[in-house]
Amino acid sequence: MGLFKKEQTREPAGESFTRRQLLEDLYLTKNALDTAYANFEAVVDPDLIDCYTYEIYSVQKRYKFLLEQAKRMELETYF
Repeated sequence: MGLFKKEQTREPAGESFTRRQLLEDLYLTKNALDTAYANFEAVVDPDLIDCYTYEIYSVQKRYKFLLEQAKRMELETYF
């Protein structure tokens, strides 16, 4: 009959968690990128310059991946 049937929410419970986790990962990755840029600008040693160059490149790739995931999930981000 369905009189006491629980209505389904718009998104499954697990998906809500992944959306929150994705937004948190985006926030943390953005902060890591800002930190890497700040560190890069503060160093003069060639080895540290190389280190932060690779770190920036790595974090940029992660950030791009997370943004694509957010776009695929139709999340609105403000980063």
